[in-house]
Amino acid sequence: MALIHLFAILFFVASPSNAYWPPSPSYRPSSKFRPVNFYKGFRNLWGPQHQSIDQNALTIWLDRTSAGSGFKSVRPFRSGYFGASIKLHPGYSAGVITSFYLSNNEAHPGFHDEVDIEFLGTTFGKPYTLQTNVYIRGSGDGTIIGREMKFHLWFDPTQNFHHYAILWSPKEIM
Repeated sequence: MALIHLFAILFFVASPSNAYWPPSPSYRPSSKFRPVNFYKGFRNLWGPQHQSIDQNALTIWLDRTSAGSGFKSVRPFRSGYFGASIKLHPGYSAGVITSFYLSNNEAHPGFHDEVDIEFLGTTFGKPYTLQTNVYIRGSGDGTIIGREMKFHLWFDPTQNFHHYAILWSPKEIM
């Protein structure tokens, strides 16, 4: 994959300063991975009135007056560890997608690469679905090379913050 920007189109999502780190017992951070200060590393795409930063943790939300909020990295990356602590909003959210993704669409519009973590909206009593996507040459004209996987979550992502991440090395994506 070529240079990719980190994007987040996050609806009903927050990342608190007290989110648990490291994200899981199996994750062992490398000294190569450093957190990025939001003000220095990202810029708003839309909905700045629905973003709040406290102690370098970004909270963004969707309400009846907005289409949510989104932001992107200032510079592109060739690889790295990209993670976010996310807590979804409880209740009916059918038609709403919360996503955290890497894309080079600005450099290659209509013929871009993309790696996604998406939470598909739900109705009352149904589990949330987490969908992962990896697309190469994602033109949308039927020539997409990629893979989509859906997981019905066995836990309630609205009760606590959980850490979700993409580890992208020159040889693999996890």
